[in-house]
Amino acid sequence: MTQPSGDRRYDIDWLRNLAFFVLIFYHIGMYYVSDWGWHIKSEHTFRWLQEVMILTNTWRMSLLFFISAMALSLIVKRYSIASLLNLRTNRLLVPLIFGMFVIVAPQVYVEARSQNLIPIGFLSFWLEYINPNTKLLEEHHSIIGLLTWNHLWFLPYLWVYSLIVLMIRPFLTKLIGNKTFQQSHFSVAFICIVLSLLLIYLTLRLAYPTTHDLISDWYNHAKYFVIFVFGYLFAQQIHWWNTVISARRWFLALALLGYIFIVTDRNEGFTWLAQQYESSLLVRAIYGTIFIVNLWSWIFCLVGYAGRYLNRQNAAISYANNAVLPWYMFHQTLIVVIAWYAKPFNIPPFLELLVLLGGTVVGGLIGYELVKRTWLTRWLFGLKHYR
Repeated sequence: MTQPSGDRRYDIDWLRNLAFFVLIFYHIGMYYVSDWGWHIKSEHTFRWLQEVMILTNTWRMSLLFFISAMALSLIVKRYSIASLLNLRTNRLLVPLIFGMFVIVAPQVYVEARSQNLIPIGFLSFWLEYINPNTKLLEEHHSIIGLLTWNHLWFLPYLWVYSLIVLMIRPFLTKLIGNKTFQQSHFSVAFICIVLSLLLIYLTLRLAYPTTHDLISDWYNHAKYFVIFVFGYLFAQQIHWWNTVISARRWFLALALLGYIFIVTDRNEGFTWLAQQYESSLLVRAIYGTIFIVNLWSWIFCLVGYAGRYLNRQNAAISYANNAVLPWYMFHQTLIVVIAWYAKPFNIPPFLELLVLLGGTVVGGLIGYELVKRTWLTRWLFGLKHYR
């Protein structure tokens, strides 16, 4: 009834890497989408891009937390808690700290330059950026000055959730071994997880808007941690997994219906309903239920199709598994810097898109090939050490 701990699931590897490539397209889209703020914006922006990006907006980060928890669950029996904590720290916190000081800095520099806030060169800016007592751009300071993690926010969140799950591992192991839990039907688990997220949606969403600052991001913490724990449990229930694989087409249909509702609502298709959102708990519950079922439908649809067609190894996935963390660290900085240097040439949007995409992919490949060659860079980018 439970997933054998020694079996590697290549479908999860594929999903993790495919989710990352979705992230590349999403962040390139942020450069072109109108009305959504980002570090730098194109002179050519498009309203219709919002509808395209909304397709993944509700579930892409939830998917990453879900499959990260599944991956942790599948290896947890091979290591002691101390070993896993050390492994997670080296793979998440070390790259985070290095990324904040080095990789993210050009994003902040380009954003400030694009708004004509600083006239200085990059080196002068960087010395101020790493100085927690800097007076530069004080209105943009956090508690550590200009230093920030930008797109790397996923790493500290994942580290904290992993730490908590490893601390409660004995309880989760006992739960997984419980006969009632092992025999529970997937539909019961689905209802429970939807209701859990609905409660979080109704109690925390309006009070705690998204910040990605780790400290006050309570709605996202509650949502992502529940998703993370469920991913940990889901990976051990092979009959749940098989049910999702069998029902993948139904989840796809449900996901598309949810997407149609969200897009229609964004374009004032349900004005009579939306007008009651703030005043009616029932209306908020209706919206919350649709959003949450849509989120899980996309996740289970993708897990189902990956389990049906991608649970096999090849050279590409082996390479991507090693490269994905450096690629993740590099990608947004590459997009921002390439966009900054390409912008004065006023390239037609389609050609500029190809430049951004090609430059990001090639830059990520070159970056990984350089990173993997020394023990120091491997450590800084969270890669395994080879003697």
